Amino acid sequence: MAKHFRVLIVDDEERIINFLKAKLGVAGYDVIVARSGAEALEQVQVQPLDLVVLDLIMPQIDGLETLRRLRSFSALPVIVLSARDADMDKIKGLELGADDYLAKPFNPDELIARIEAVRRRLQPDDKRKTHEPISLGDLSIDFQRRLVSVGGKETYLTHIEWLLLSELAMNVGRLLTYDELLVRIWGAEYRDDVQLLRTWVSRLRHKVEKDPQNPELIRTMPKSGYILERPSSL
Repeated sequence: MAKHFRVLIVDDEERIINFLKAKLGVAGYDVIVARSGAEALEQVQVQPLDLVVLDLIMPQIDGLETLRRLRSFSALPVIVLSARDADMDKIKGLELGADDYLAKPFNPDELIARIEAVRRRLQPDDKRKTHEPISLGDLSIDFQRRLVSVGGKETYLTHIEWLLLSELAMNVGRLLTYDELLVRIWGAEYRDDVQLLRTWVSRLRHKVEKDPQNPELIRTMPKSGYILERPSSL
C-alpha cells in the first residue's frame, strides 16, 4: 500500500475485535479499536482515520445512533456490519449515511474487498475535474471545485452522493442502467446490489430535487436505471 490506511473497528464483542484486528493487520492496515459507540465517536475526533467498520448491534449507543451522531460532524467512510436477516437495519444504515454494509457472519476477505472498494472511490478522478460546469434549472454543478448548489445555495454532498450525481450529470439525457452505475461508482462486485443504488438515489434526490417524491431531474426508468434530465422549462 502506498500509505497506511487507518481503520477503526467498532464492536462490543472481543472475539470479533481480535479476529478482525489480526486479519486486517496482516493485510497491511493500521487498526484502531473501539468497544462502544461513545468510544468510537471519541476516537474519530482525536486521531486521523480513513474508514470505520461499525457493528450495528451494541448496548447503550447502538450502531445506528453512533452513525447518526458521526454524520453530524464527519463524512468519514463507514461500512456497517448487520445481522444477516436485518434488511431494515441495512437500509436504515444507508439512509443515515453508511457507505456500505456487510451481513454477519462474513468472510474477512469480503470485508477487505469492501474496504478496498471504498479506497478506490476515494481516489482523485481527473475525468470529473476537467468536465465543464453544468446548470439544470436550480441545480448547478462545478466539477473542478466539486461544488453543488441548489437555488443558489451550496449543498453538501457525501463522497458517494457526489460520485453518483456527477456520473449522471456527465451523461445528461442518457439512460444509465443499474449495472452501469453500480460498476462505475462502487465496483464490479456490486453490479447486482440494486437496493444499495436505490437508497443512495433517494438520498441524493432529497438534496437536489424540489420534490423528492416527484423528481423532475433524476428520473427512474422502471427495471432499467436512471437518467438525469433537463427540466422541461429549459
